[in-house]
Amino acid sequence: MKKATLFQKAKDKYVRCQACRHNCVIAPGSSGICGVRQNIDGELYLRVYGKAIAVHVDPIEKKPLYHFMPGSDVFSFGTIGCNFRCTFCQNWDISQAVELVRERYKKKKGETEVMIGEICDEGQDLPPEKIVEHCREQNIPVIAYTYNEPTIFAEYAGDTAKLAREHGIKNIFVTNGYESEECLEYMKDWCDAMNIDIKAFDQKFYTEICGGAKLQGVLDTVKKAYELGIFLECTTLVIPGVNDSDEELRGIAKFLADISVEIPWHVTAFYPDYKMQDKDPTSASDLERAWKIGKDAGLKYVYTGNLPEGGHDNTVCPGCGEVLVERRGMSCAGCNVKDGKCPKCGEVVPGVWN
Repeated sequence: MKKATLFQKAKDKYVRCQACRHNCVIAPGSSGICGVRQNIDGELYLRVYGKAIAVHVDPIEKKPLYHFMPGSDVFSFGTIGCNFRCTFCQNWDISQAVELVRERYKKKKGETEVMIGEICDEGQDLPPEKIVEHCREQNIPVIAYTYNEPTIFAEYAGDTAKLAREHGIKNIFVTNGYESEECLEYMKDWCDAMNIDIKAFDQKFYTEICGGAKLQGVLDTVKKAYELGIFLECTTLVIPGVNDSDEELRGIAKFLADISVEIPWHVTAFYPDYKMQDKDPTSASDLERAWKIGKDAGLKYVYTGNLPEGGHDNTVCPGCGEVLVERRGMSCAGCNVKDGKCPKCGEVVPGVWN
């Protein structure tokens, strides 16, 4: 546990959290929506600081980031908790652990906070210094803050990222895009890239399926991150009969194209999980339809993912059609980008390639 940075003091020892756009006002002894940021005697503390519940070394393509150091290994970690309540979450056992405790002990507030504190303490001790030391020893060039929502442990991520940057290690956020303005300003000097989920283009989806978040808040984060110069890719999990209408997909594609046609957009396949077991998996034809909608909107780089038979995985030059990055599954089979350009026609390809 460590005192947080992103909060303001309020009257009667209440605090206002500034990590995400929920801006929770938290009473003494209580925690916000995420459960991991607790008010202790008028100060906000991060319960999961230095406590990683999930740790892996992944290919960067798994994040997914396709235009950021392709083929790189990424030290990936996350903690308990989330500021969303997505009913289809694939990492629900860690992200929704706090919510499951609250559902069980909802009539016993004091007992609930004790239980939340216990599960927050379950992760392995992994302070920033240990993470960076491991990456240096293993020549891992990137750290990803992922698996659950990294915004809720922003100070833990920030301390790790600042130290990592001193040693030439880059840092990426895989996020639901609900960072507050204050959090984005906090991140701008140490976050190199973000993959932001645009889960739908309908407020009802965010209200009923994600637990009350605001779509506009996510869209504002995408715009702000782009303005701050953080390298950006976006992902939409395409759920049959839920967020997959042509109108909704066109809305997302147009929104991105209006910011920049060079923002890569990943449309990925859904599989039933957690509380959403009544929907079919996404078909290859539905992803192909989403891909075409993205291209018709003018987006230069649209990718399909999460299907075993593949699809639009390769990075192709929008100028001449040359295959610039070949991918097989979640790995890079070869990168042909030279000095940020297509070697055949000279088209500039946005990204970080070295």
